[in-house]
Amino acid sequence: MSDHILDTNILIRYLRKMTGYRDLLRAVELKGWTYISAMTRLEIVRGMQERERCETFNLLDSLDTIPMNTEVADMAGHLIRSWRGRGINLSDADAVIAASALSRGLALVTTNAKIFPMPELVIFQADEKGNITLRE
Repeated sequence: MSDHILDTNILIRYLRKMTGYRDLLRAVELKGWTYISAMTRLEIVRGMQERERCETFNLLDSLDTIPMNTEVADMAGHLIRSWRGRGINLSDADAVIAASALSRGLALVTTNAKIFPMPELVIFQADEKGNITLRE
């Protein structure tokens, strides 16, 4: 069994009821623990509308949230600095999500694997129908 961390874009698609994303979450949950980063929680709450509040918090509260502690913050800062030196600019949010995954040894499930260039990060790429494949 492997544990996973969900990227913000996975939760957005789930909340928008996009085809396949309810099944994707169920499949991931059957394989082990499912987490989100505190940054993902912030991004979801920041973008929700008041009428979505109940459903949004039901989803968020059903997932374990990895806090933004000193280990995650330091690792995120290191990732940003290290990849900038290679000509790749990571956003603060993506660096925190990647650091959250790496700090716990979690596989990241995302719809946009290319924004996570770290070879040490195990990534599952989700397509428009919620099917996932391992990034190679």
